[in-house]
Amino acid sequence: MSDKALHKSGSKGISRRGFIAGTSSILGAAALAGQITPAQARAAASTEAAAGPIDNGAHVPALVIGTGYGGSVAALRLAQAGVDVHMIEMGMAWDTPGSDGKIFCNTTTPDQRSYWLRTKTKQPLSNFLGFPIDKDIPRYTGILDAEDMGGIIVYQGRGVGGGSLVNGGMAVTPRRANFAAILPSVDAEEMYGTYYPRANAGLGVGLIDPAWFDTVDCYQFARVGRKHAQRSGFPFVFVPDVYDWDYMKQEAAGTVPKSAVAGEILYGNNHGKKSLQKTYLAQARATGRVTISPLHKVTSVSPAPGGGYTVVIEQIDTTGATTATKTVVAAKVFFAAGSVGTSKLLVRLKATGALPALNGEIGKGWGDNGNVMCGRANHMWDPTGKVQASIPCGGIDNWDAGGAFAEVAPLPTGIETYASFYLSITKNPHRAEFTYNAASGSVELNWQTAWKQPSIDMAKTIFDKINSKEGTIYRTDLFGLNKIWGDHLTYHPLGGAVLNKATDNYGRLHGYTGLYVIDGALIPGNTSVNPFVTITALAERNIEKIIATDL
Repeated sequence: MSDKALHKSGSKGISRRGFIAGTSSILGAAALAGQITPAQARAAASTEAAAGPIDNGAHVPALVIGTGYGGSVAALRLAQAGVDVHMIEMGMAWDTPGSDGKIFCNTTTPDQRSYWLRTKTKQPLSNFLGFPIDKDIPRYTGILDAEDMGGIIVYQGRGVGGGSLVNGGMAVTPRRANFAAILPSVDAEEMYGTYYPRANAGLGVGLIDPAWFDTVDCYQFARVGRKHAQRSGFPFVFVPDVYDWDYMKQEAAGTVPKSAVAGEILYGNNHGKKSLQKTYLAQARATGRVTISPLHKVTSVSPAPGGGYTVVIEQIDTTGATTATKTVVAAKVFFAAGSVGTSKLLVRLKATGALPALNGEIGKGWGDNGNVMCGRANHMWDPTGKVQASIPCGGIDNWDAGGAFAEVAPLPTGIETYASFYLSITKNPHRAEFTYNAASGSVELNWQTAWKQPSIDMAKTIFDKINSKEGTIYRTDLFGLNKIWGDHLTYHPLGGAVLNKATDNYGRLHGYTGLYVIDGALIPGNTSVNPFVTITALAERNIEKIIATDL
């Protein structure tokens, strides 16, 4: 990344004039990002509560499946163009505090709120100091899904706001030189001139104060990571984020309730992080045209006899049990259930005959963004700090020479570990495919754990050199016994309904008018950095075109 890249439920009728006016308003919408007043937010929440979940038999102009980055962009821009939107979310609303007075539980003390319908936690770091750390929990519709896809565990956010609820908030725009390899059919000039800036504004992206970074205890771990990177000749870069940095400073000073400084990351952040609930979704709700049905899951989409699409939806309770089945009709349907959710649903719909005209690219081009994790054991004179802000703010860029970008990640255990921890994004070439297993009625992914070896080799171009220079070794106690690499997971699933292959160049699914993909399933497997800014920017690009030409 260059410094330049881093520093910067009913239906209402609408006229053609209304659509045109709404479309033109999009051009200035980014300037409104984050300008929702508390009164507007309360009014929107009140309207939402009054609306309730979607009714059986409802007819809606636009149905958005999922409330993550792509779905939130689509809902906001459609609403601003005068279209009523209903969003379907499998997870919870995450707007009600638990018995401890907090909405989200802490990373170090996971409870039933932590995992999606599991009876035992499945933490990315399964071991610590030689001991397994997963614990039994009550089965509940918790916030983090650790979905076992056979050869890989895919971590996904469950709730209104999707992945924005559980990620580290690293809001990285890829280096422009890498963009052609990420989305070859998309005009880079448009993306970097219009849609990346719009996405960054809408997401509320900011950068840590470097002077504050150099002095505060909670980023000692990142300063150690910077020192080791630079001493081995690697560029350390500050990475933009969607945390409220003024709030972070107050956390560190002890003047407000601690959130990131208390280690909150894996299972939600109670205060400072600008998740989609506070940005795109807050704006969307404030239009009065967007309603959301949490704990609802789309199971079928098929052409409706009178036009549009028949959508079958299961309502579930917090044990995952189905409590109602609803059938609604939507004029337009936007698939935004995340790379895995969208891909699995489309593959099933094609294979079972609900949408047989979907083309042969459905399910293909899936990748893990080259994710691999590791830890290093530092010397006693290089402590990383017992208090660590859970929001990463820097990375090591060896993409050109070694095919790896490594974020210097926190390890918020509450004790001094003398450990440096990293999540690497690598130029892994392997792509997997989702297929339907008729015998089991399930959708499967053919990813093989052995395909992680290129990622390990690329990450080693950074960490072998640092270890050699510093006289340090890899930690072998974080992912099992005597296991160096976290090669069993991804936080960044991408692909499965690739742009300009499974869809046209703006996300319209081939074979059907009025069906769209608008999430990370469009991106073929890798973004070279954390992907959510690219997902957001691509959604901004695509929905602008769809509103201008299809509505």
